[in-house]
Amino acid sequence: MTAVVAGSDAVRQLLDLLATEASGERLARARELALRIENTLAAHRRREAHLTALFETASDLTRLHDPDEVLRSIVHRARMLLGADVSYLTLNDEPAGKTYMRVTEGSVSALFQQVRLGMGEGLGGLVAQTARPYATAGYMSDARFHHTGPIDAAVREEGLVAILGVPLALAEKVIGVLYAADRAPREWAAEEVALLSSLANHAAVALDNARLLDEISAHNAALRRAASAHDRLADLVLRGGDIPEVAAAVADVLHGGIIVFDASDTELARIGAEPMPPPVAAIAAARSSGRSVSTSDGWVCAVLAGPELLGSLVLTGRPALTDADRRLFERASVVTALLFLLRRSVAQAEEQVRGELLADLLTTPDRNPAALLARARRLGIDLAAAHTVLVAHTDGVSRRRLAMACARYAALVGVHAERVVLLSPDPSPGPLAGKLAAELSSTLDTAVTVGASGPAAGPVAIAGAHDEASRCLRALLSLGRHGHGAALSELGFVGQLLGNRTNLADYIRATLGPVLDYDARRGTELVHTLRTYFECGGNLTRAKDVLHVHVNTVVQRLDRVAALLGDDWQRPDRALEIQLALRLHSLS
Repeated sequence: MTAVVAGSDAVRQLLDLLATEASGERLARARELALRIENTLAAHRRREAHLTALFETASDLTRLHDPDEVLRSIVHRARMLLGADVSYLTLNDEPAGKTYMRVTEGSVSALFQQVRLGMGEGLGGLVAQTARPYATAGYMSDARFHHTGPIDAAVREEGLVAILGVPLALAEKVIGVLYAADRAPREWAAEEVALLSSLANHAAVALDNARLLDEISAHNAALRRAASAHDRLADLVLRGGDIPEVAAAVADVLHGGIIVFDASDTELARIGAEPMPPPVAAIAAARSSGRSVSTSDGWVCAVLAGPELLGSLVLTGRPALTDADRRLFERASVVTALLFLLRRSVAQAEEQVRGELLADLLTTPDRNPAALLARARRLGIDLAAAHTVLVAHTDGVSRRRLAMACARYAALVGVHAERVVLLSPDPSPGPLAGKLAAELSSTLDTAVTVGASGPAAGPVAIAGAHDEASRCLRALLSLGRHGHGAALSELGFVGQLLGNRTNLADYIRATLGPVLDYDARRGTELVHTLRTYFECGGNLTRAKDVLHVHVNTVVQRLDRVAALLGDDWQRPDRALEIQLALRLHSLS
């Protein structure tokens, strides 16, 4: 206001001097004073316009949400306020070591709009490298700058002569350059450099705000995605989903392949991945660090319950993970641990129920057979159907681990009287015992011995078969046949001699049963003929004299014995079994 008043007084004074025909010297002094005042007023008007532009730019930062729109507004104001032919803004590409064109106004050259400057190249590259403003009245002839063919060609095609560039800086970091340029020589005033620097600072703030908003948005999106994935996995577990279902959900969320291993490195599920051995070293590293670890093709996370290793998750096809995806993968391992623990709790509860059923079945089978049958049906077992009973023993592992290994072979398995007992629907006790002994010994890497009996149907018969299977196991162990499996009938009289609580009637029945039944049905004397034949040392002539029959009759009877007992009945070991059974039969 003072400057305006002073200007008015100076104009009146100048007019008074002219009216009074004052001397030329006084007129010159008055004219000089008026011009100074006019320049001051013009400077005030420029500063007011600059401040208005800065306030409007600050308003844009709060009003506009699109960073490109804010940058275009800043570039436009720079051109208008500095009266430049062209204004433009470049941003740094740090990995490439370049600065590239982001926004232009007033440019007519496509080549110029696509130019990229290396750090230190041209005026802009030097500003980006040094974080200092640079100005030139004639760029092409200015030797301060590192001229390159592509940059000079772009400047020449645009027709630029005078260029001013100031850095866009955040703290000590330069993220780009803001320019004003003319197509004619021009000296850039200090206040113009200051104004462009202020606009550049606003542009830097706009870019930083956009970056922060993007980060916040990405973080929120990652949180929503993680929460959604966690809810999805937890819902699977609570609805009773199994491990393959959880693995499929994790694979879908992380867009990769998933393999689930248990604590013994057994594969439990595999979705979208090729078969592979468990990465033991990576699992150990993940277990010790408590975080997922990277491998050549993916990631590994230990499934832990406190310090206890329950298993592991292997993610394939994802060599790199964002922090959000890595946390999601680790969260999936927590949900998998929950599933493992739930499965263990269910297994322990079911094991207890099955163990109680097995104990009652083998100790008091005749107390309430109907209740035993009903309890078994609730577990999906039909005790009224025929089952083979097997008893397994090993000194190499715990009975619990042996029972877990036996579970896949049995309808019912548990520990009774310090032995692992199995009930299987397989009707062949001897072959089944041999198969189990071989496979369990291989699986557990220790000798497993299995005695078998049956098949037997109903609680009482099953309990009796268990007694016989236990005697068979004791006989096998007494014979030193560790790691083998057999039924008592396959051991013959040796099993009867070495097994406790010998059942001679069963042995006689197992050895001579078909011949005894034939005599009983037909009223024949095959047992008497067989005994006489052995007592005569296998001599047919002596045997027919003792029996008082023709020799052909003896031959016919022995042929019938062969049909009933098998063609190998005269093999030395079979003959010994038959003779012993005949002697026991005569004594009984």
